[in-house]
Amino acid sequence: MREAPPVIGISCCHRDFGVEMAQAVMDRYVRAAMTYGQCSAVLIPAITGFFDARSVASRLDGLLLTGSPSNIEPHRYGQSEGEGPFDAGRDEVSFALIECLTLMGKPVFGICRGFQEINVALGGTLRRDLGVAPVGSNRLDHHAPADVGFAGMFEHVHDVALTPEGVLARAVGGEALIVNSVHYQGIDRLADGLSVEAVAPDGVVEAFSANIGGAQVLGVQWHPEWQTEAYPDRQAFFHLLGAAVRGHEI
Repeated sequence: MREAPPVIGISCCHRDFGVEMAQAVMDRYVRAAMTYGQCSAVLIPAITGFFDARSVASRLDGLLLTGSPSNIEPHRYGQSEGEGPFDAGRDEVSFALIECLTLMGKPVFGICRGFQEINVALGGTLRRDLGVAPVGSNRLDHHAPADVGFAGMFEHVHDVALTPEGVLARAVGGEALIVNSVHYQGIDRLADGLSVEAVAPDGVVEAFSANIGGAQVLGVQWHPEWQTEAYPDRQAFFHLLGAAVRGHEI
């Protein structure tokens, strides 16, 4: 009899759906995690009523925190102002699950917003100036211009340098990647306990890892779930997820 695959929780967000509100996550996250991580998946709504993070976490083998159009509420990292949209329910559910899964020694992986959630949940902070760089700036454009359309955003790329012998460098067999760049927020202060896995040419941290009491943590600012089938390095992120939820050290 074939062994049952591990079960990962995948975060949802509040999304407008016509005149109603929906709990939603883009298919590409779920499909990539299930296909390349060889996992079963359950979707976790961003609804706090009757939500018990410990009960949910106890039923999961790991957690994938997805990207989203919404941003983390700035008060969570010590600031008073920020650009929305915000999703307070997503924040509360994600932060509670990060705490519970890491206490239970279970893997937590993050993409884009999820990457930022992990950093903030562990005590780090964010900056909000990483969109299109001002003229004359030495900073990269971390987001494509507004007129390129949805698909065009994911075609906007830059290099990242991978930490030698780090988790990602070992997984992809190299020390550099070209990654899509679809963010105007990012890491300001990296949380204690997180190790840098990738850095953009302008010094912005683009990936990190950690082992927190046995809980393996990996987060990337880019979108490995976008056109994953065409890029082995993007598949590698989800291979690592699959290995971690099976108890293998990544």
